[in-house]
Amino acid sequence: MTSRTVTGLFDSFEDAAGAIRDLEAAGVSERDLALVVNNADERYALADDGRARHRSGAGTGASIGTVLGGGAGLLAGLGMLAIPGIGPVVAAGWLVATAAGAAAGAAAGGLLGSLTGAGVSKEYAHLYAEGVRRGGTLVTACVDDGHLASTAEAILRRHRAVDPLEREKLYREEGWTGFDERAKPFSAEELARERNLYRENFPL
Repeated sequence: MTSRTVTGLFDSFEDAAGAIRDLEAAGVSERDLALVVNNADERYALADDGRARHRSGAGTGASIGTVLGGGAGLLAGLGMLAIPGIGPVVAAGWLVATAAGAAAGAAAGGLLGSLTGAGVSKEYAHLYAEGVRRGGTLVTACVDDGHLASTAEAILRRHRAVDPLEREKLYREEGWTGFDERAKPFSAEELARERNLYRENFPL
């Protein structure tokens, strides 16, 4: 049976983490899952054990809260890296090595190359990469193109993955034409503005 890459962009890390947990519970192997979370505003920090932790509260001096995800599975292995055009991210899974490759000079590196190489269309790859650049969280799963693919898609929808066509429309209304790996990563202020915009246009 052929495999398929099922992808979801989330405005909330918590929603994305819930999707990851349900995908694992549905039988998607940890090695077939990946997660990329924008961290340009330093929302997350590495704990002494090397895992990513969420900063509770806001502003300078905010304390470090609970371990992201916690427990076993993909969420227990989150770490930090930088992706061209996006900047610092918290990430784990099969997508990570390729996405970080451009920073080391790999021709096929970067998030765009990772997604298109996994079978995501060029148009959607640009949208998903831009979504992460603007503060979103990306979840990808490589699954058999059959019942499990349908189950994975339903899980992503249930956890409020954004509608890619609606999000693309919103971006294009602002003059966006595509993701640029040479672009400067968003600042903390820009990310806050983007997140507020999504809440206004797509209330939870």
